[in-house]
Amino acid sequence: MASARDIKSRIKSISNTKKITKAMKMVAASKMRKAVEAVLKTRTYANLSWQTVLNLSKTIKNNGQESLHQLLTPRKEIKKVGIVLITSNRGLCGGFNMAIINKVNESIKKYQKTGEQTKIETEFILVGKKGAVIYHYGHEIVADFPKLDLSSEVNEIVPVANLIIDKYLSGKYDKVMVAYTDFVNAGKQIARVKQILPIEIEQVDEYLGIVGEDTRIGLDKKFIEEKEEKYLHSGKFKFEYIFEPSPEEVLNEMLPRLIEIQLFQALLESNASEHSARMSAMHKATEAAGDMVNELTLSYNKARQADITAEIAEISAGANALNV
Repeated sequence: MASARDIKSRIKSISNTKKITKAMKMVAASKMRKAVEAVLKTRTYANLSWQTVLNLSKTIKNNGQESLHQLLTPRKEIKKVGIVLITSNRGLCGGFNMAIINKVNESIKKYQKTGEQTKIETEFILVGKKGAVIYHYGHEIVADFPKLDLSSEVNEIVPVANLIIDKYLSGKYDKVMVAYTDFVNAGKQIARVKQILPIEIEQVDEYLGIVGEDTRIGLDKKFIEEKEEKYLHSGKFKFEYIFEPSPEEVLNEMLPRLIEIQLFQALLESNASEHSARMSAMHKATEAAGDMVNELTLSYNKARQADITAEIAEISAGANALNV
């Protein structure tokens, strides 16, 4: 059994750690509130802008016109896929980073060609330092962009958007995905891999940030489906889009901006998820430290009592020896 002095030293050390984790929890909570506020402000715009372009594309297709933009044209054969991986810059956020890494690896296995010798190549574009671990899984990293703890402007993600658009248009990538963590609430974050390029008209992927019902924002998957059924599929309302000056020029301006908005929203979702995960991890660490202090305090009291009992026994033995 450890001595009372050793146990007291451990109690002091763990108490200091508890103060640090508690402070980190408060910092993460403050950042989380700001990140969640940013997410909720832009989520509706990001999803409805995505839906607008899909509706424009469907209208053009229904009119019998060919695809007006390369970003809307899927490749016949998928040889190389680019993945934008959004992670954190620091650790101490529980399983936040490993969850998205594992999700990416599952997605890569899903898109590999089974039963053929040809294998789909995968390249990664990192946003966040912790994504570098993907290199140890045998994947190539072609670019690494800095990431702020709290993103506030879409310009922060524009270089990433320009890179993936250029690589897709030049034919270096046949498909581009973004891997990020979707923010549901402070206690739940879901790792997702969403296709960014090409923009598929008939895709069934979820909208950004809408993986379930969240009444705080008034916009969820069910809400969008109800509105689409009422206004787009019921036949009561028919929309005719007028392109000015031309469909080509309109899409040339809109589609790159749409990619930027989608990446920016994914970055905001990831930031909110990261700070939520870190707050939760620090909360658990603080509670664990408190439990350890309580257990060590009990052990300290037992050790101290044992020392007192031993001293009393020694004094009594000495007194008895003198009387003899």
